[in-house]
Amino acid sequence: MITTKYVNYKQVLNLSGFHLILISIWCTLIAVLFHFFNWHWMIIPWVPVALIGTAEAFLVGFKNNQAYDRLWEARKIWGGIVNSSRMLGSMVYAFDAENEKIGKFELEDRRRKIVCRHIAWLYAFRDQLLIPTEWEHIKVEEELSKNTDLKRNRLIKAGFPDYTRTPLFLSKYLSEEEVEKKSYYKNFATYLIAQQSKDVNELKNMGAISEFNQMQLQDCLNEFYTLQGQAERIKKFPLPRQFASTAFVFNVIFIMLLPLGLVSEFAQLGDWGIWASIPFCITIGWIYIIMELVGDYSENPFEGLMFDIPMLSICRTIEIDLLQMTGETNLPDPIASKNGVLV
Repeated sequence: MITTKYVNYKQVLNLSGFHLILISIWCTLIAVLFHFFNWHWMIIPWVPVALIGTAEAFLVGFKNNQAYDRLWEARKIWGGIVNSSRMLGSMVYAFDAENEKIGKFELEDRRRKIVCRHIAWLYAFRDQLLIPTEWEHIKVEEELSKNTDLKRNRLIKAGFPDYTRTPLFLSKYLSEEEVEKKSYYKNFATYLIAQQSKDVNELKNMGAISEFNQMQLQDCLNEFYTLQGQAERIKKFPLPRQFASTAFVFNVIFIMLLPLGLVSEFAQLGDWGIWASIPFCITIGWIYIIMELVGDYSENPFEGLMFDIPMLSICRTIEIDLLQMTGETNLPDPIASKNGVLV
């Protein structure tokens, strides 16, 4: 998530620097061929180019609107995780049936175990969402260049290196037995919620909480299943490629035709007008490229890049809140933005 009021030049260059170079080369090439080689035969009227640009603007606008909906839904999902996590922690420490069969220290140990396992679930779930799918940018770039390093790629595009610490959090908040089971489960986050349900049921069977309290806690755990499923739906089902790919292809066609229609218009001003068409052509093409890229990167809110949901920051916020509920005083620091990016 970008935290600065305005996007800085480094972020713009990271996003569209390569595309800007290509556009500049193409527009300059057309102007050179028109001026020095008199290739007037390749020039086309401006009206059809303008019509294509108008149609492309509508298509890109539709794509960006759908991409924003996916991004905002993802943020609402993690907002729901924040609220439900606080409810879970407060209920675990509020419900008490005063049963003499379970000692005070044992009850406290079981409560802390549930809270710590939930913190581990947060980081495990985040880690699962960061696994690249085949249509996401990081995976595509890995296939194009086998030497692409995943961590370095995210560092460049998000400005934040903290992507490999999940095993440390799991070791901190889970027992050794549970950590070892991570390799046996394809969806470890789901397993952790299932273990929470078993522990809550044990508390009810021991008389530490009432059956009604157990139902409330289970409803809260079921809500985590729901939120997890909603996030996985966004992660594993892309924006339909027929829309995304069509917008990209039409954008390329428009930018290829743009200097062919623009250079002749500027040539009417004289020889200097031919060269003046280059910056105007680059600017128009760059604007369309930026519109395309903003939607393209926003449609995948769990990539771990600078446009994404700040899952690490949200996880740390919940971690601090839950640890305070347990009475812990040695709390981790909140995640701060780096280079104008919060992840």
